[in-house]
Amino acid sequence: MGLRSQALRLADDETKEGYRAAAQSRARLKPMKLGLEVEYWVVDDRGRPCDGRDLVEAHEHAKPEFVGPLLEIQTSPHESVRSLGRELQETLRTVLDAAEETDRHLVPLGTPLTELSVPATTRRGELFEEIYGDGILSAKNCAGTHVHFEQGRVERQLDLLTALDPVISLVSSSPYYRGERTMDCARADAYRRRCGDRFRRYCDLQPYVDGVDEWERRVRRDFEGFVDIAADRGVSESEVHAHFTPEDAVLAPVRLRRSLPTVEWRAPDAALPSQLLRLVADVAALMERTERTPVEFGDPGVSADRIRIPEFGDLRTLSDEAVRWGLGSARVREYLDALGFDIRAYRPLSSQLSGPGELYEDEARRMRLDCAARLRADVESLADRRVAEPAPTAPRYSYA
Repeated sequence: MGLRSQALRLADDETKEGYRAAAQSRARLKPMKLGLEVEYWVVDDRGRPCDGRDLVEAHEHAKPEFVGPLLEIQTSPHESVRSLGRELQETLRTVLDAAEETDRHLVPLGTPLTELSVPATTRRGELFEEIYGDGILSAKNCAGTHVHFEQGRVERQLDLLTALDPVISLVSSSPYYRGERTMDCARADAYRRRCGDRFRRYCDLQPYVDGVDEWERRVRRDFEGFVDIAADRGVSESEVHAHFTPEDAVLAPVRLRRSLPTVEWRAPDAALPSQLLRLVADVAALMERTERTPVEFGDPGVSADRIRIPEFGDLRTLSDEAVRWGLGSARVREYLDALGFDIRAYRPLSSQLSGPGELYEDEARRMRLDCAARLRADVESLADRRVAEPAPTAPRYSYA
């Protein structure tokens, strides 16, 4: 193993140990650990998607994705959004500088706007291609944000993050998919619904569950189904087990990650860092409340003694409107307001990308470069922005 590989392995181990140490803590008033992963497109000076895998050499928290023009920027676990933002800014500055030295840029869009058709660059990615077939195209054309929350009252956390799905409208960043203006949040529509009927259960929003045991049973059942589908496509069970686990074969918006251990929220688009940090702070404030406040079904709202969320059927309707119309939906705005989100504090990129119903490559290139410039400016201004921190919570709990 080379020195670079050893460093990356050590960095990954340190991240996992950070979450494990936090989950084992019982100290009172200890903030919840948070982690962030954001995927960005890499484009050249003309706005064309290009290979960015070498940029991982610029910083240990820059990681390759399964297609060349997509790069993931990670953070280590943090106890405050402020420190999370400082690390994100430092990492992005370093990677942006390295990219610009070779006339490349990072783009904060949920899709590349027009179709990206490139081969997978990892064995895991190649297996996804073999198993998903044509359905893998949606995953290759989507860039998202993953937020990791330290595990606490896990059942409440899972329910709450599921119920927060319409919050994606606050940071939706692309209304275009494969050159067509489709939805306000084109990524969510493509990633969840255009992967094919057999795979929708693995990518779409999943119903609430009655306890962690039921969640684990669902994950095991879905993984068994994934193995069966792979066998139908000529991929052996041993090969699946070599590259996938039950917890990472499912690509749904909410996942329970034993290996870190965290509850992972995968619903939002890639977006400008300032907007994502505000979102993390707002969601973390609600997640902190789950330590001492029950999550119940009823008219949506947050009070001193409970968090109320809608039944899943009503939630699906709200999520569908959030994907289609974003903040243009009055029902979505009312829902976010009931949960305490200040809609006026967000300016999602998706609503700012004005363009025709059918987008051609030259216009897509211009849009990409414009958004790349917005990203650079946003990164430089992060230190001047103030993000409210979630309040410290009661005793920490861990899920074993």
